Amino acid sequence: MNADRSAPSSRAAGAAGHRVRVDLRGRTALVTGGTGGMGRVVVTELARAGAHVLTVSRDASRGRHLREQIAREVGADRVQVLTGDLSVRADLHALAERVKAEHPELHLLVNNAGAHYRTRGLSADGVERHVAVNHLAGFTLTYLLQDQLRAAAAAGTGPAHGVAAGGVGARVVDVVSDTVNDTRTLKLGGSPRPVRLDPAQLVDLRRINPAEGFVAFEAYARAKLLTTMCALEFAHRLAADGVAVNCVHPGIVSTGIVDDLVPTWLRPLRPLLHRVLLTPEQGAASTLRLATDPEVTGTGLYCRRSTPAPAPAAVHDPRLRAAAWALSRDWAETP
Repeated sequence: MNADRSAPSSRAAGAAGHRVRVDLRGRTALVTGGTGGMGRVVVTELARAGAHVLTVSRDASRGRHLREQIAREVGADRVQVLTGDLSVRADLHALAERVKAEHPELHLLVNNAGAHYRTRGLSADGVERHVAVNHLAGFTLTYLLQDQLRAAAAAGTGPAHGVAAGGVGARVVDVVSDTVNDTRTLKLGGSPRPVRLDPAQLVDLRRINPAEGFVAFEAYARAKLLTTMCALEFAHRLAADGVAVNCVHPGIVSTGIVDDLVPTWLRPLRPLLHRVLLTPEQGAASTLRLATDPEVTGTGLYCRRSTPAPAPAAVHDPRLRAAAWALSRDWAETP
């Protein structure tokens, strides 16, 4: 992936805070996973900067509470909550159709939703849940909303135009995880263990993360790898249209996912562990920077917090990437 020489250090990014420093009035953003944790911070700060922010919640009452809470905090009602289940393909299509009908231009898409499951399970569509939520949800929305992203860029707000003018451009940010480079839950010596992706599984989504030999943390990492691979392909395909697509590992953030990953014998120490992890505000800072900072001019970036880093080797394997893209595209195109 391309390097962005303007990126500050992760420590500097954390010190700078998580506030958006550009005026987003007149811009539309869609943020998944916006009802809690890091996603809620992203939604709040985009709304504070003036954007009309759409987010998704399975629970309508929880969505209403989020909207009211953010309106009080930022002093304006700028959040629109759509109801749907991101693990269900039909809901993703319905969500995309509503966005298309109401918002001809989409300036920002932040695929932040993520989940870790301790046991293997299938979505309503028969796909392993890590793949459904951590990969297919974001891929499908990005794929179905390409025209809205292109329209925002064509209107003069794409990275090639908006950055020079002080704007933020049409951008997609995929929140991924550096677990793709090391699937060990405890890194107490030894070599990193990158997640493996069997090419034989890339002929049917239902074969990815099979029951035999299932390891939850590796399943989570494999889904994030698929997202990273397809993000590079989106970046390549949308670059000429002025749409930037980048990935960010926000760091180890104090969220419920961390609780799921802690081994049983360490669970009494969870309160202490959360004290040394990044706060949701610190984690959101890197995502918000890639989404809004005019100084970020690259596409196809893989960042650890705010620092560009080498992407996993599998991302650069053209056969694997083409297979992952075709499989995901076919799934997304099916109503």
